[in-house]
Amino acid sequence: MKIIIAPDSYKGNMSSPEVCTAIEEGILRAEKDAKIIKIPLADGGEGTAKAVTQAAGGNFVSIEVTGPLGKKHTAEFGLINNGSTAVLDMASASGIDLLDRKDLNPLKATSRGTGELIKAALDTGAKELIIGIGGSATNDGGIGMLSALGFRILDVNNKDVGDGGQALAKIASFDPSGADERLKNVSITVACDVTNPLLGERGASAIFGPQKGADPGMVKLLDAGLAKLAEAWIKAGLAKDLEQPGDGAAGGVGAAMRVCMNAKMESGALLVMRHAGFFKHLNDAVLVITGEGRTDGQTISLGKLCSVVAGEARKAGVPTALLSGALSGVSKNSCDADAVEKRLPSGDFFKVFDYAMSISSGETSLEALLANGPCNLSFAAENLIAAIKIGRKLKL
Repeated sequence: MKIIIAPDSYKGNMSSPEVCTAIEEGILRAEKDAKIIKIPLADGGEGTAKAVTQAAGGNFVSIEVTGPLGKKHTAEFGLINNGSTAVLDMASASGIDLLDRKDLNPLKATSRGTGELIKAALDTGAKELIIGIGGSATNDGGIGMLSALGFRILDVNNKDVGDGGQALAKIASFDPSGADERLKNVSITVACDVTNPLLGERGASAIFGPQKGADPGMVKLLDAGLAKLAEAWIKAGLAKDLEQPGDGAAGGVGAAMRVCMNAKMESGALLVMRHAGFFKHLNDAVLVITGEGRTDGQTISLGKLCSVVAGEARKAGVPTALLSGALSGVSKNSCDADAVEKRLPSGDFFKVFDYAMSISSGETSLEALLANGPCNLSFAAENLIAAIKIGRKLKL
């Protein structure tokens, strides 16, 4: 019995490799002869570089970069394909998890560290960059990143506007003449599943700003600032519009990479699955097990990693079981108390997953859920295999 374990991380609790280990332990208790293929995944956010690099047998490079609020810290990127390809996470340099919740401030947060990480990757001689841009703390349109790479973002006095979302309001012009020349000779693929445009009610500031600490007033300021940046790009002849899918990703970094670095967007989940070897193991597998920290209607409606895994497995005729830290908004009549946009009728849910369960064992606090997560996940995997073995004996 060949089983593929292909989960996301359980955010704030277990990394995807740790999830794989816990599920494997449970499977082997129930079926010691099972053949298990562990494929830890990510979707363009934290863990993307590690998943791709480890799967390809690459190595990691650590450097000091500027954090989202200016404090120096150590970030890393991977090198694969004999060093010709560098794999980077924006989250490693400019990520929201680098800050305490109380310190989140998109008016001050900068993407400069991401530019420093890209520059370090170019220093290795890599000719291809794969960059995951999920999990950012920033809403600066990528101006910090671009400044670190030699682009100049200028005010009415031809002075650099500075860092953070607050600097966007000062923008009068954009000068690409000093950009790192190596960017012209490198292929850049952005791993991202966000399809939002840069501006407006579905744009970077309105949709993602609040989770980065923006109040309604900040959202308006940031959106207006990004509009000034877009106007500067258009005046510089770099863009015709900023309404392409993914332009709003990572607080506008998606647009900055497309417009200024000729990057192409690709589904983060599919990119990692391909590089991690998911598809080569799929044809002779009997089951795929995936998982994430919390599952609701957005898992499917926004094409999050677990639903992509299940969709690709279903195409190959392989059933998928979801082991989730929490199942929310999934019911027969969508009558849960969750927000309407997160509700999902069970009929729709089971068009994607063949089996789903929450791993919770009755804990009544988040702290207890996190503490017992690995043990509960292992038991859930053991229970799943036990149920499959019962099913084989039944004659219905």
